[in-house]
Amino acid sequence: MAKKPKKQTGGTPATVALTAAGVTYTVHAYDHDPAHPSYGEEAAEAMGVSPERVFKTLVADVDGALTVAVVPVAGTLDLKALATAVGGKKAAMADPALAERTTGYVRGGISPLGQRKRLPTVLDASAGAHPTICVSAGRRGLEVELSPTDLASLTEAVLAPIGRA
Repeated sequence: MAKKPKKQTGGTPATVALTAAGVTYTVHAYDHDPAHPSYGEEAAEAMGVSPERVFKTLVADVDGALTVAVVPVAGTLDLKALATAVGGKKAAMADPALAERTTGYVRGGISPLGQRKRLPTVLDASAGAHPTICVSAGRRGLEVELSPTDLASLTEAVLAPIGRA
């Protein structure tokens, strides 16, 4: 009698997706402070990583379609550049409740990986300057470090200059 494969347990949808894809990654956990003004800057400080290597996941509405933007926490998202990167005309930040429902993650813990519904994704071109970057692993206080090439491949991301310093 053949053994059934073990079901993936533990982790988040993001880490489960990374494990299933066979990608090399490192998980970084830290104690999240709800009073901190910036989730991304808090992650960079807690991990002792340059804010240029820690990327935040933002969900925007581009011409009526939800789109994921992954940009360094050290800067901001250029909405016009995001729209251009996906062939759109106008972009605005998505309603936070809609972003949470669509991705399956809570604000401050939205990961570009393992989302409930796969959304078009744009990764800021600056990611390519680093051997590894950190993104949310799917909950506040948990980051995953991986190569930007692997992140782009797994999310089928377009690389474009969408971040502003």
